[in-house]
Amino acid sequence: MSPKEDLEVRASRPIRPLPNLIFMSRWLQLPLYLGLILAQVVYVFHFWVELTDLIGAVLGDASSLAHILSAVSIDGAPRGTKLTESTIMLVVLGLIDVVMISNLLIMVIVGGYETFVSRMNLESHPDQPEWLSHVNASVLKVKLATAIIGISSIHLLKTFINASAYDTKVLLAQTGIHLAFLLSALAIAYTDKLLAGAHGPDSHH
Repeated sequence: MSPKEDLEVRASRPIRPLPNLIFMSRWLQLPLYLGLILAQVVYVFHFWVELTDLIGAVLGDASSLAHILSAVSIDGAPRGTKLTESTIMLVVLGLIDVVMISNLLIMVIVGGYETFVSRMNLESHPDQPEWLSHVNASVLKVKLATAIIGISSIHLLKTFINASAYDTKVLLAQTGIHLAFLLSALAIAYTDKLLAGAHGPDSHH
């Protein structure tokens, strides 16, 4: 019997009850991904609230300005009374931060569902993400690590823009945490490269 015929015979066999139960348990993850979709909705709402306040503050709305200044202020630091370039930059970085976290959520929702729950059969869909065509646990892990580094970079940039409001220990701690994220991502990518090389050229992503 050829390997192809043997594979077809195995595929035609019914799955035994216990393995089938274990395999079907993957659907327990579905409520988790649905919950992340709701979290995405919350982030979309938060993004538009912040953007509306920023536009209102630029147009001179006092309540929007107060909300913006309160949002970018640091506990114990003096609050400004007007919209400055630094304030606008901090708000915009906050919006970018929300977008990057949303991108991270999409990668977890779509990539995680495709990898661990069920195929989505998007191969012929014109809007299929490029990375989804070759997604697996290793690729998803590297992409998530890269996204976390991007989010950490935004937070670190926000801190350094408003560095006068922070203690030196806080600045050093945030820089150290960011470097730890970076080294972790490099280690994950290097480990994935080693594993891909160990399994031959067919395993390269």
